[in-house]
Amino acid sequence: MEKKLFGVAAIFTTPDDIINAASSTVKKGYTKYDVYTPYPVHGMDNAMKLKPSKLGYLTLGFGLTGTFIALFFMWWMMAMDYPMIIGGKPFFALPAFIPVTFEVTVLLATLATVIGMLTFFFYFPNNSHPVHDTSFMKKVSSDKYGVCIECADPKFELEGVKEFLTSVGGIEIEEIYYAVKTEQRIFDPKFITFLIGVAIATSGGIYFALNKLMYMEPFTWMQTQQKLSAQAETKFFTDKFSMRPKIAGTVARGFIPYEYKGLALPPVEIVNPSVPDEKNLALGKKKYLTFCSPCHGNHGDGDSRLRGQFPNPPSLHSLKVREWNDGNLYHIIVNGQNVMPSYESQINVAERWAIVNYIRVLQKAKNASPEEIEIARKEGK
Repeated sequence: MEKKLFGVAAIFTTPDDIINAASSTVKKGYTKYDVYTPYPVHGMDNAMKLKPSKLGYLTLGFGLTGTFIALFFMWWMMAMDYPMIIGGKPFFALPAFIPVTFEVTVLLATLATVIGMLTFFFYFPNNSHPVHDTSFMKKVSSDKYGVCIECADPKFELEGVKEFLTSVGGIEIEEIYYAVKTEQRIFDPKFITFLIGVAIATSGGIYFALNKLMYMEPFTWMQTQQKLSAQAETKFFTDKFSMRPKIAGTVARGFIPYEYKGLALPPVEIVNPSVPDEKNLALGKKKYLTFCSPCHGNHGDGDSRLRGQFPNPPSLHSLKVREWNDGNLYHIIVNGQNVMPSYESQINVAERWAIVNYIRVLQKAKNASPEEIEIARKEGK
């Protein structure tokens, strides 16, 4: 079978030579050509008169699509489909959504760049390109530079192209031909036998690795650690429970138990040890808005934001609550009352008293007497 000519290639030795050759090729009017260099050569795009790539627009479009998709689905899930009250946070908590939004943006932008580059811009990799496995390709992928003008160019004329490449400094002029196609039978018995052998070897290796090897030492060391897993059965204790109850009569180091636990109200008045200064009230406001405001409202009016999931609590501005001493409020925070659970594990002692002080500020702000309002006005508060 007669070989079919693909084009004529020439080798150049310096970056300046290849820049000059590319520029001269454009001026000569050739359009079906390509330049090969072992590394990116600065100024080559201008020399070849290449237009800016539109790949960036594809990346930007899909990146912004990922941003909007991520934000939309998180907004829909948290604010519309399954709204959840978590520590007084808004339904659309944008700072918490940023990591996921960033990941989806990068994911879609990256996939669009790679897939778009291979399909729409490079039209899939050509594994049988004529320049592969030629002496020309071996040199230009190492330390030389080259230009190849294809015979599909309208101005291509074999001898004329050779003279042109020689005139611009090209050496080792080489004619490149298409590879002779050879027929390969996919259902060849040897090939089928080879595939069956590979499938058996792969399946057997994976089965051995996952079902035998991982249960041999030292691979078993990670799963046979001397530890107890929560909710798991153990043979160490006679009752087989791995999670142990607290030992009766003991107190954890650094922990002072609340002595009136379980009582409706403390039998004696508990004195508030904290001073309601600016720092303490700032802490109380922060903790109140996080733990108390979802039910009691931002101002203590009992206007719950839980949309009927729980009965609304009474207002903190009622005469009964305002006449309570600080210890009673502290007691309810620790002990809970009615449907309100205990916040003993979530809020420490100092934070509880800070919340009590902030509740007093809310009560004073809404129930101040005319005399107190006038005094505050005069003091500029």
